[in-house]
Amino acid sequence: MAEQAATAASSGVVHRVLSVVGAQGLVTSAWGYVDSTIKWCWIPNWLPSWCPTSQLQLQAAEDLMLRCVESPFSKRHVPISNGNQLWTLSFGGDRVKGETPLVLLHGFGGGVGLWAQNLDALARRQPVFAVDLLGFGRSSRPRFSSDAREAEEQFVESMEQWRAGVGLESMTLLGHNLGGYLAVAYAIRYPDRVKHLVLVEPWGFPDNPATAEEADHPIPVWIKALGSMFRPFNPLAGLRLAGPLGPTLVQTLRPDFKKKFSSMFTDNTVTQYIYHLNVQSPSGETAFNNMTVDYGWAVRPMLQRMDQLQPEIPITIIYGSRSSIDFNSGSTLKEMRPHSHVESITIRGAGHYVYADQPEDFNHKVLQACDKVH
Repeated sequence: MAEQAATAASSGVVHRVLSVVGAQGLVTSAWGYVDSTIKWCWIPNWLPSWCPTSQLQLQAAEDLMLRCVESPFSKRHVPISNGNQLWTLSFGGDRVKGETPLVLLHGFGGGVGLWAQNLDALARRQPVFAVDLLGFGRSSRPRFSSDAREAEEQFVESMEQWRAGVGLESMTLLGHNLGGYLAVAYAIRYPDRVKHLVLVEPWGFPDNPATAEEADHPIPVWIKALGSMFRPFNPLAGLRLAGPLGPTLVQTLRPDFKKKFSSMFTDNTVTQYIYHLNVQSPSGETAFNNMTVDYGWAVRPMLQRMDQLQPEIPITIIYGSRSSIDFNSGSTLKEMRPHSHVESITIRGAGHYVYADQPEDFNHKVLQACDKVH
């Protein structure tokens, strides 16, 4: 009885606290304002900006990432609706009428420069386009809807407008992480435009396990309270709050990125690029945050919608053997699509960033997969 009374009392306190700190819309709006403006100087104008970044510095960092790419390519902003633009690298774009182009969609917090170890090999066999998703990289960073469904639609429509702007009839979509999720969402909406889906460590496919587990093992109220308090914060807000310490923070916390690209760079080129990618206005980051729930699970899990994907569209799923991503989604997809081409590939020695951990093996497997279904 004493424990029940204590629990009830603590629950009452938590609910009173949440009623004060957790008017969700107010907290989200307030944090959104702070987070979207924190990179600008909120101290006297004669002092430097709080975060040492700019679009010019991001451009310079990307140029350094791409300096080892030997294949000729062009780069431009492709205009879409509402004055927005998607930053695009094009390899062999003059051949698109005779071949199915491969379109690369990066993951959360990424950009076109992270494909530096893959572009040459992939572009030898077909036209290749690498795109900065709306709200990321050097693409426009508009305000997204706070509704998960509407935010997803904004991403998908931007991709369709990009396709029309570039003049592609159809394409193979290769997406990593968030890019994999959006590739499937696009294929569901525009099936005639997709010849093949290559999903690399895709995010957002399985259901949130907490939904089922909570029925048998209720989550303590205090944990729910903490989750509600931190929910409005963007995933990379801390990097912006670190201000001038941000570049050092990336180098300290993610030294693995330098190692992943060690065959190309011996300096901090990669970590500098990642820093400048992620301390600009958090547009796509905010959209992603609104599309997630409970520590990164998708609000709208993609496995629940795979029955809407045309069975004629082949799927290749690529995982890293050392990744923490759940491999079971690949097996589930095979079971859900018994009359479709679904192939699951595991690359040994690779983690979540398969394309950078084992680039030669990754490039070979992608080209092999494309040959099988074309």
